[in-house]
This record gives sequence, C-alpha cells and structure tokens, in this order.
Amino acid sequence: MENYKGLILDVDLRSRENNGAHRTREIDRERLIVRRGQPFSITVQRSNSEPSKHHLELVLHLGKRDEVVIKVQNERGAGDKWWFNQQGAQDETLMTLHSPVDAVIGQYRLAVLMMSLDGRILDKMDNIRFHLLFNPWCRDDVVYLPDDSLLQEYVMNEDGVIYMGTWDYIRNIPWNYGQFEDEMMDICFEVLDNSKDALKNSKMDAERRCDPVYVSRTITAMVNSNGDKGVLSGRWNEPYTDGVAPYRWTGSVPILQQWSEAGFREVKYGQCWVFAAVACTVLRCLGIPTRLITNFSSAHDVDGNLAVDILLDETLESRAGKRDSSWNFHCWVESWMRRDDLPKGNDGWQVLDPTPQELSDGELCCGPCPVTAIKEGNLGVKYDAAFVFAEVNADIIQWILQPDGQRQKINVNQSSVGRNISTKSIYGDSREDVTLHYKYPEGSKKEREVYQKAGRRVTEPTNDSAEAEQLQLSVKHAKPVFGTDFDVIIEVKNEGGKDARAQLTVLASAVTYNSLHRGACQKQTITVTVPAHKAHKEVLRLHYNDYSRFAFEHQLIRVKAFIEAPGQNEPVMTVADIPLSTPEVLIQVPGKVVVWEQVTAYISFTNPLPVPLKGGMFTVEGAGLLSATEIHVDGDISPGQKVSVKHSFSPRRTGVRKLLVDFDSDRLKDVKGVTTVIVHKKHRNNSPVITRF
Repeated sequence: MENYKGLILDVDLRSRENNGAHRTREIDRERLIVRRGQPFSITVQRSNSEPSKHHLELVLHLGKRDEVVIKVQNERGAGDKWWFNQQGAQDETLMTLHSPVDAVIGQYRLAVLMMSLDGRILDKMDNIRFHLLFNPWCRDDVVYLPDDSLLQEYVMNEDGVIYMGTWDYIRNIPWNYGQFEDEMMDICFEVLDNSKDALKNSKMDAERRCDPVYVSRTITAMVNSNGDKGVLSGRWNEPYTDGVAPYRWTGSVPILQQWSEAGFREVKYGQCWVFAAVACTVLRCLGIPTRLITNFSSAHDVDGNLAVDILLDETLESRAGKRDSSWNFHCWVESWMRRDDLPKGNDGWQVLDPTPQELSDGELCCGPCPVTAIKEGNLGVKYDAAFVFAEVNADIIQWILQPDGQRQKINVNQSSVGRNISTKSIYGDSREDVTLHYKYPEGSKKEREVYQKAGRRVTEPTNDSAEAEQLQLSVKHAKPVFGTDFDVIIEVKNEGGKDARAQLTVLASAVTYNSLHRGACQKQTITVTVPAHKAHKEVLRLHYNDYSRFAFEHQLIRVKAFIEAPGQNEPVMTVADIPLSTPEVLIQVPGKVVVWEQVTAYISFTNPLPVPLKGGMFTVEGAGLLSATEIHVDGDISPGQKVSVKHSFSPRRTGVRKLLVDFDSDRLKDVKGVTTVIVHKKHRNNSPVITRF
C-alpha cells in the first residue's frame, strides 16, 4: 500500500456552492451543511497514475463512536440508500452524493477510498466531515411544507414575536431565535447528544434521528433540565439571584451558549415562553418548521377530569390543595410533520411543550400531539392529547371552603379556557389567531359533539328562578400604567323585581401570569343595598404604594369580587385580571448600516415611577448584529428622568435584522424595545465604472 500513497491529493467539499443550494449559507459558509433528499457535489483530486487500475468508493460514519457505517452505492438504488455518481477527467472527479429522504440527521464522517481492482485500499482520506439536516423543501421528506412563504418564517426567520398578557389585553415581546448564529447548530446537536437515550445507547439513538417525531420529543425533554442534562431550569417566583430572571432574556442564543460552555449544566432560569422559544430555535435550526404558540386562559388539569378546581377560603384567598391551575397564558410550539406512526388525518402542526409540567411516558416532556386530534377530540392519539385538550377546553370550577370544611360551588365557566390562541403572522410582526385550529366555535353543535367524544360533560344553559339570577357582578377598569394610581369599578346589577341587600367582598392581589399569589394589595367587605332593576357601583382605588411591593415582576393585578345575599341569591363571584402597562425602550440606529462596518445604537428610557430606579441595566442583542451585551446605568434614575446610553457594534450578516433591548432595575422589570436594522452589503471597491459602446 505504501507505493500508492498520494493517489488522492485533495477533497473539496464545495461548501459555499452546496450550502447556497441547500439554504444553509446563513449557518456557515466554510463547513459543508446540507439537507437530506437533495444531492450535493464534492470534487476529488487524484494523481493520474494508471486510473484504469483503481476506482473510488465512499463510506459514511455516524454516531459518537462511528457506530453506524454506511457504504455509499455507486449507482442509484431503491431510493432508500445513499448513492453517488461521478464524472470528470482522470485527475479531477466530480462526485455527486444523493441522500435518502429519511436519512439520519447529524454530523457525518466521510471516507473517500481509492480501491484496487482486487478490493484492496490503495489510499484514503477519512476525516472529512459534514452535517445533514431535515429538508422541509423536499417533497418526500416527512417535514415537507409546500408553501415557501411559510418556510421563510418557520425555518429561516431568526426574529420572533411572543404574545403575553391576558386574553383581553394581549401584549408582545420581541425574541431573537438566532438559530443561524455562530455555534448554534453544533449546540443543537449537543442537545440531542446529551439526551438520556443518546447517553444510554448512542447507536440506537443515532439510527432513530431520521424521525422528526423522535427528534422533536427528545428536544422537548432536553430543553428543560428536569431529570436529565437539559438546558433550562424553571422557576416561577423570586428570588432569581443565583441566575437570570426569566423576563430578562431576549433571545435563545445566550441560553444555549451558556449551557454548552458550562459543560451541559442547567441554565437558570426559564418560564414557559423561554422554554418554548429555546425549543423553537433548536427545531428551526435542525430544519423542522416550527412556530411559537400562546394559549390565553390556559388550563393545567392534573387529574385528567377536564376540569380545573379553584379552591378559595372565605377571604377569597386561594387555598393549597389540588395542583389544578389556570394560567393567564401558556406558551408551547407547533412543528410541522407527517405522522406516519398515526392513523390518517393527523399530519400537519403538532403541539410540543418543553415546559416541565406532567410526566409523559416517564419523562417531563409533551408531544408531538396533532392539533387536528385536539380539535376533533381524539384523545387516544399519542402523545399527551388529553393533557393538551384540557389546556384549551377544561371547565373552570370555583369553590368556597366553608369554616366547617364543606365546599360550596360558586362558579362554573365552560367557555373561559383556550382563548385567542396566537402566533406571529408570516406577513410581519402582527398577531395571527389560530384558535379555530384547536376547537370549533364556542357553543356550536360540533363543539358539543367533540366534548362528548372527549368525555367532557356537556351542560345546556339552565333557566333557574328569577331570584337565582337576581344579582350580577362585573369588574371594569381602564388600562392602567405601572407606577400610577388607578380605579377599579365593581358593578352590582339587580335584575330582580325587589330590592336586594347583600354583602360584597372585593380582594385585589398581585399574581404571576400562572396564578401564583404574590401578595394582597387591598381588600374590603361592605354591605350594599341594590334597588330592583338598578345597579350599584363601588370604586376601589389602587395606589402604587399598595401594589408596588408585590407586582414588580409580572405587573398583574387580580381583582376578585364576591357577593352573597342569603335567602335571596346564590353566591356570585367574578374575577378580572388587570395587566399594568410599561413604557417601551426607544432605539435609534441612524445612517446607512453596512456589514462589518461600525454603527452606533442610541437607546433611551424614561422612568415612569414616582420613585427612583436603582441598578438599571440594558441588555442589547440581535441575530446577525451582535451577541447579548449588558450596559449598566450609572447611579439612580429619578422619577420622570430620561436615561440615554449608546452602544457601537459591527453587524456580522446582511439583510433585515432586529435589534432587541431589555431594561431591568430594582423596581421595574421586563421593559422591552425593538427596532429594525437593514444591513447592506459592502461595496467591493471604488473603481471607476468603464462603459463600453
């Protein structure tokens, strides 16, 4: 063999050309990154000594220890095998490789072998590496999505919008998915490599990575750190002093980088939108079309009875007991794929939820569950259909716990869960409502049929006595700004034919978005007399000093109003969640922005509170623009004071980019700002243009 060394002189992976054709140039221009089911070409240079006496063969190796070995056929096979064809002169051969549409995704090691006619290896180059991803542009790939405008959003777009707040006051924050930023693809494969299955049996795990059902389910388990080497640790209340508060993140990139650099130790901390956003980054990077979903008034049904029981004591405070809860909003992702493992009709969008909530086959993960199965009430479909169905359809039942331990049912609401289910539109930063993908219209005949199929009781409206409906409660409020005093109006209507004397209790509390109680701000109990066919209004004034001690994280006030008129009326309760708005961070990037040329961002914010802000800090980041950077504010920010900072950076990639800013301080959190930056290509030179006539 020594006499033949040097027959293979060089192998050119033609990375720039291949990556351009495979839509992976944003990930890397130097390394070869291709998509399955689509051919790519490499060039082999060899010495021209007696070419008739030898030929080229290709062998692929896969897995942590090269456990999977694939011999590439030199002619087209049955369609489910790797194969190659070649053309060219004796000293340079163009080899075109064809991967099957169900090829395993991952990093491959390619060996190019020079073989003698009698089967001996004369020379080889065996340390050639490339990555293979899912291919949603390929018609036969199970993640194929036929609309290119959808692919531009759900695979290629690195900038997102996440919807939050309450169903009747929806706000949004920008998010940098950054799936094509430096190191992201490698870290995404590290996420898979550190899963329980991969660590237990690397060969079996590698072979199963052809299947997006397996890969996406692995990712939902690995994005949370419960029970494995996952990325994010969840926390839903202060303090966050040993990590980063969930509301401070503005993108997935710093989270994934920190996890990788720390040797796969969990990053602190995440909440539902952070878990979902990180999953979206990983799935898009690997080539699975994915979008982030927000479900408003989302139910968490622990016992599977399609009802969420809320237990209150006589003071209207929530009592510990059942872990059922109702969240103002909850985020998950949907990924697009064909479900060959399920009966027909389950293809398309699949729910995947990486927030650690309930066990699914022994793991804290959820999905993929077909959205169509949720809409049709097919709860036997894997994975986790019953849990997801309850999130968008459960009843909310409120109980008062009497001093003697008895429970009194005071309210059943069958239509408040699963409202304004939202995602970012493909046509810009506006909101798209996808509620009708998950459920038929409220009150429709089809909706009732689905409920019965799913095993949920269906109750028709009842016509009780006039006395039973005599008193009605409602809570009205403006859209208050965090830092101001504001009024909440509780209106008691008497629809009956005689005066009503009743006891009215009103409790205002600060809560988190997932209904954790932070502290009571104000409470009052009064006796009211409401004349027949009239209304009585009670005004509750909430002062900044009353709520500021508790509501600085989620800026959310929950008002519960409860009225009881013994002998005249069943107890009535209503609940209103009041989000407190905050001003935006203002950002300007003046002048023409050119790739790799320094620009300056001017950032400003005005303190809206009646108290000084301490420890002010801006965090700036943007895919293709700059890595997450912290800018500390010197000194306190007085009430009404405008603070301005500037930050210079050199954009790394051309195109339409988003610059994201987060502001945090001791008393004001989660203040966001975003601006669009168009990064132009560099002019190669300033040579005079010669026009020929």
